Amino acid sequence: MISLQDLLNEEIHSEEYIVDNYQDIKEFCEFMKEYKADMNEAEYQGRTVKLGKPMRGDVKKFKVYVKNPQGNVVKVNFGHGGTSAKKKGEKTMSIRKSNPDARKAFRARHNCDSPGPRHKARYWSCRKW
Repeated sequence: MISLQDLLNEEIHSEEYIVDNYQDIKEFCEFMKEYKADMNEAEYQGRTVKLGKPMRGDVKKFKVYVKNPQGNVVKVNFGHGGTSAKKKGEKTMSIRKSNPDARKAFRARHNCDSPGPRHKARYWSCRKW
């Protein structure tokens, strides 16, 4: 039987994990909790952030944290924003997703059939639409 320590130390790619007793179940559950946390969270400029979850932005309308191909965590800003979004009392542009003509025009304009990599704003804008 393979112990949890062996799984952590070696690169074993297996579809199965044999659990014989309660202690093995406990160890496996702890391993999966840590593994999942590593997948969904990362550090960006000294703070822990969730990866791949779009949220309201500070510079633009939305932002999302993702890993780029080099493995660095980057912040992707997308949506209508800039100085016009930050003026006091002014609203940002609404996305007219429920209007079929506007939706079709947006998706054609941004080439949403092939949105590109996850670390680019076009990918996330197309995903919102």
